[in-house]
Amino acid sequence: MKPLSRRTAIATSLAGLAAVGTATAAQAAGGSAPTTSGWGRARSVFSVISDIQGDLHDFAMALQDIETTNPRTRSAGLVINGDITPRGYDFEYTDVRKVLDSNPHPRNAHWVIGNHEFYVPKWLNPTTLRQDTWPNGCTEEKLYNNFYDFTGRKKVYTEVDLGGVPALLLGTEKYMHYHDSKLWDEVWLSDEQFAWLESRLASYARRRKPVMVFCHHPLPNTVSGTRNALYKSDYLQADRLLRILGQYKNVFFFSGHTHWDLNLSDWAVRRVVPGTGNPEGFMTVNTGAIQTLWEDDGHGGERALDPLEASGLQVEVSHDGVLLRARDYRRRQWIKELHVPLSF
Repeated sequence: MKPLSRRTAIATSLAGLAAVGTATAAQAAGGSAPTTSGWGRARSVFSVISDIQGDLHDFAMALQDIETTNPRTRSAGLVINGDITPRGYDFEYTDVRKVLDSNPHPRNAHWVIGNHEFYVPKWLNPTTLRQDTWPNGCTEEKLYNNFYDFTGRKKVYTEVDLGGVPALLLGTEKYMHYHDSKLWDEVWLSDEQFAWLESRLASYARRRKPVMVFCHHPLPNTVSGTRNALYKSDYLQADRLLRILGQYKNVFFFSGHTHWDLNLSDWAVRRVVPGTGNPEGFMTVNTGAIQTLWEDDGHGGERALDPLEASGLQVEVSHDGVLLRARDYRRRQWIKELHVPLSF
């Protein structure tokens, strides 16, 4: 997150170029039809990946594998939960689009902004890292416009439909180092975005619908890695966001950014927010990563796994529950799955 973190180390390398229920390992490798397991048949099946960060080979591999488990003819959509590019250059977005267009994918792909979309200012040019002269003539407006041009949107936050299931995409509205030299990748949400989020969640609660919420950065004390000091301060308004989300037991909050392995036991947990009147809390889910997976190093930091590792999620929503399925794209097999009942 700070200039010397592993996030910058990844960028530098470009110059040379409490769990809910029981998460059980899936028995069969390869693709499968939506799981029912006694539940109502899934009415929406969508896929979630994050953190492509220039790993276009693994991005293509993931798209090919997703086609076997959730074919585009059936899929309710694909959400890419941030860090679409390694640095945020317009040509990097073009490279992502080329891979998407040359591989099978759902018609409706939805994009969340991540911290790597703001790393152009660390570079004097695409081959020369110069953090000492940040922002190297790059404006904050240019970075946002690159994202807007790619997505066809005018805001970082929006609402999309995933086969009849509402999904709210959140994102930072400032890259904080432009506004405070002591900050870097911290997420800042406007009053307008907060009000919109509150309004949409309240509306869907009245209509007795589950809501999928996507933001690149994880909330503190939730999924894998978020008790590590590296990820405790990702949000400048974490308490405010938690108070809103914490009111709704049928909210599912998906985050990326950490790259932590989906084999870990706390890949999906409920987060209870005191004072919200919801003792059941809401679901938080790690979305894995396309570009390199990480894990705890046992010393308060983290270590990388084999760079060929890549993983993501398939989410199946029925009338009475949500099935979360973690997928290993490298081995083309399920890692584990978790049933989350819905109650209204």
